[in-house]
This record gives sequence, C-alpha cells and structure tokens, in this order.
Amino acid sequence: MVRNVSAPEPDFRSPAPPPRFLFCDPRRVPSPLAHGLAGLAVHVLASRDRAALRDPWRVGVTVGAALIPDLDLAFKYVDGRNHHNDELHSIGFALLAAVTSALVFRLLRWRAPVAASIAVLLAWSSHLLLDFLNVDTNPPIGLLALWPFSGAYWKSPVPLFLDIGRTLTWETVLHNAVAGAWECAVLVPVLLACWRYRSRQLGGLSWREASKASP
Repeated sequence: MVRNVSAPEPDFRSPAPPPRFLFCDPRRVPSPLAHGLAGLAVHVLASRDRAALRDPWRVGVTVGAALIPDLDLAFKYVDGRNHHNDELHSIGFALLAAVTSALVFRLLRWRAPVAASIAVLLAWSSHLLLDFLNVDTNPPIGLLALWPFSGAYWKSPVPLFLDIGRTLTWETVLHNAVAGAWECAVLVPVLLACWRYRSRQLGGLSWREASKASP
C-alpha cells in the first residue's frame, strides 16, 4: 500500500543574516592582528635610526598602511556588492599609496620622506602577501593582486593562515582564538627577528629604549 503523503510547502523566506560586527562581512574576513604585526615589522626594518624607530607618527602611518586595504569591506554598504580583495588589494594601489604619501610627507617636511613612503609601499604589500596566504571561502576566490596590470585573482594553493569569522557564537569565538594564536605564533617571531636585526644595526637597542619619547 502506498501512502499519499503530501510534500511540505517550500519555504521561500530568506534565512536571517548572522549578526554583523562593525563593517565586517561575518562570513570571512582576514584578521587585523596579523596585518598589524606585519606592519610593525615593516616599520622596524624601515627605520634607519633611533629617532625614526621611536616616531609615533611613522609607526601609525606604516601600521595603518598595512590595515587600510580592508576598508573595501565598507564599500558593500554603498552599492550592495562585495568589493573585498579587489583594487585596494593590489600592487597598483600600493604604488599609488606610496607616491601619494611621498608627496604628503614632503609637504609636511618629514625627514627622509622617500624612505617613509617605501615603508608605506612595503606595509601595504604585506597585506597582499598575508591575504594571498589566507583561507578564502567567499567568491571570487583570491585577490586582484596585480591590478591594473592583470585582472586575474591570485590565491596560494596552500594557505598558511585561517579565516576569521564575525558571528557572535561560541564556535566562532573559539575558531577566532585559534586563528589569532596561530597568527601570533607565525608573525611574532618574524617581528622579533626584525627587531634583533635592526637593534644590531643601531648598536644595540632594548624595548625600553625604543619606547622612550624621541627628543
């Protein structure tokens, strides 16, 4: 005997979106922790003397350049389209940021404006490198790294860093804690190695000395 079981009516309602945290896509964004550590490492390497190493403006500009590419997450709220890993995540914008910053630094009469702009270029490029090595599950996969010279998206076949979720669940919190710990495990030794190298170049320098305000 065959039962006449009516099929359930389909539910066409869209699932409720997960809660958002600031301007971040809750499904997949890279961690600012890794980018901040990379930017700080670039600042240490780019500092040619103790005054530059202790300059809070140079620290802020270099670390900021390592973080700025992720501002494209906010563009989604302008036209509703995902712009993450597009033009801001490219060597073209890194070069544009370096040239613009060099002009601004010269107008502000900074010491060694070209060196400071090269630090901006390297810090911006460090963001591209870390995102290239990050897990990406949100199409288009990869980043527009070589724009405007190429319209292809580039992604490492072997990711080094985990993705960072932004939903307010215990599962996500635990995942992010593991991802953040792994980022520190990889990048803190890199920062310490950069510090050791620069310290030797400057004749020995402790963390306490570097934290003092420059004269």
